Amino acid sequence: MADRLRGSALRGMTERWLILADDLTGAADCAIAFARRGVGAAVGWGGSWPDAAARPPVFAYDVGSRGVDAAEAARRHGELLMALDAPGQRLFKKIDSTLRGHPAAEIAAVSGHLAATAGGSLGVLAPAFPAAGRTTLDGHVLVAGRPLEEAEVWRREHSYDSANLPAVCATAGLAATVVPLAIVRAGGSALTAALDAVAAAGEGIAACDAETDEDLRRIAQAALALATPAFFSGSAGLAHALASLGEAGQIGAPGPQPTTRGALIVVGSLAAVSRAGARRLAASGAVVHAPVTPEALLRNPAARAAFGGRAAAALEAGQDVLVEIVMGDAPDLAIGAALVDALADALAPAADRMGAFVATGGETAAALLSRFGVNGIRLLDELEPGVAYGLALGRLVVPVVTKAGAFGDDGTLTRIAARLRAARTHGVPS
Repeated sequence: MADRLRGSALRGMTERWLILADDLTGAADCAIAFARRGVGAAVGWGGSWPDAAARPPVFAYDVGSRGVDAAEAARRHGELLMALDAPGQRLFKKIDSTLRGHPAAEIAAVSGHLAATAGGSLGVLAPAFPAAGRTTLDGHVLVAGRPLEEAEVWRREHSYDSANLPAVCATAGLAATVVPLAIVRAGGSALTAALDAVAAAGEGIAACDAETDEDLRRIAQAALALATPAFFSGSAGLAHALASLGEAGQIGAPGPQPTTRGALIVVGSLAAVSRAGARRLAASGAVVHAPVTPEALLRNPAARAAFGGRAAAALEAGQDVLVEIVMGDAPDLAIGAALVDALADALAPAADRMGAFVATGGETAAALLSRFGVNGIRLLDELEPGVAYGLALGRLVVPVVTKAGAFGDDGTLTRIAARLRAARTHGVPS
């Protein structure tokens, strides 16, 4: 098992990483942690990926499992691990910092894969993302210092009875031991001993408390130095901690070519902060606001085509276009996938006329980019915490920005739009 990862355990960024995420924004906001330090990083999805030799040092893949059941999520992860895992590569299982989707089943799939291929491993679970207000204390996930169960995102969508990490892990047959904050902050031999004890128990999960980026850095440093190889499960907070260990790369990735065409900004998330951000951007007058109803997308082909045509014309004229599906106060989540597919069809004529693309919500981003002939993103920078910036790979080469729906504030979309206008003019975001 030790042969799996030879050499210095603290090389961090010089090692190769495979990141598996359940949606596109999650894949991007983890891999961008490495890209912004000069390490080659890209995101893929949709059943295609480069050969191992052609992959950058950090390759993140969107498994697309957020909207399926737990058994299917686990199956997809197991299948992709067989295709993408390789010796000398560290594994990072990206999970949502608010436990959406099926993180327990997916972590169990990684653990099972390693038990079969490497004789076992230690799972280091640290979902905290302090920059986005998500922390963990006594094994429980908090948002803005309050239990996750009180947050909007949990009320709208949750898979578990509580946000207690050992209880969550137990739903997939995983035994998780809490590593309390006091031990994390003691660091050094105390933290190493705590992780070693979980590893000695065999195929266990160390659920680590963390309230700050420095807490996550201590966890990452201790886990990378263990004799027992560890795989990591967390959000972008843990990815940044891992990426911060070691020397930065030296890649000089070229930016986009200047263009006079507008940016297509699509709000696909139902999160309150994304909807508030859309209202603020629309009110600024800096974009063409293009709201569209589910009825028009799903049951009115003529209206759908006209909507797409108007968006394409505005983009070609150099105007930024803000697209928003009008869902009302009681949205029907069951039609979400159908809506995204219909929106992708409607906006297909816009693909060749846009100068940049922005999406909130991973399912929205992946569906539209796939419809546009894009099969990956070469990551370049992080505009704000959890907001990844890169260049599309495939039929189009345009700047792409992805953002998880609940990240940022009501001014995030306005700031993104302004920075992309600079990128289209000067080749780099201001």
